[in-house]
Amino acid sequence: RWAWDRYAPDVALSSSFQTQSLPLLHMVSRVIPAIPVLFIDTGFHFPETLRFRDELVERWGLNLRIVEAAPEERRPGLYARDPDACCFVHKVEPMRRAMRGWRAWISGIRRDQTDVRGAADVVEEKDGLVRVHPLLRWTSKDVWRYVHRHDLPSHPLLAQGYLSIGCAPCTRAVLPGEDERAGRWAGQQKTECGLHTHLRPPRTGAS
Repeated sequence: RWAWDRYAPDVALSSSFQTQSLPLLHMVSRVIPAIPVLFIDTGFHFPETLRFRDELVERWGLNLRIVEAAPEERRPGLYARDPDACCFVHKVEPMRRAMRGWRAWISGIRRDQTDVRGAADVVEEKDGLVRVHPLLRWTSKDVWRYVHRHDLPSHPLLAQGYLSIGCAPCTRAVLPGEDERAGRWAGQQKTECGLHTHLRPPRTGAS
């Protein structure tokens, strides 16, 4: 509400529409349903993610906006050769273009997800764009507590062990005892798609 009152109409929220996204989406639907909710369509999402997105949009009346690379920019097999470049082409650059003219961007990242996110601030600014992270201090337990308290739906793949879901070629189910993001770019050093590195101010340590 603070971000909307301060920066509207030049503010939007981004979401991956996975189970971890539900608390923030649910809050938005109750408090500021008019805010644009951006979904980056890379062309590689699980069909279940797209169906789940559409169900939530209809159920909660979300103001969905699709962000995607232009057809001539898409690189179908790039994820296998260079995952970092694939994320940059299909996520970072389309989002950068979508943000032109914005004053603020709201996202649901949490400090307990990755080292990069552990160094974020609740409100931070880069190149005139204010980034707001309302759930930054939440833990995974906080997310599940909210989901159960409000009886929110779950992503269809959650029951199959997909605790964190990105693009289908680069996501696998999480094994027992693994971190919730262990299925993202498994077997590689990569832990971020770039949205929260390229498009965030540089940090030298956690705060």
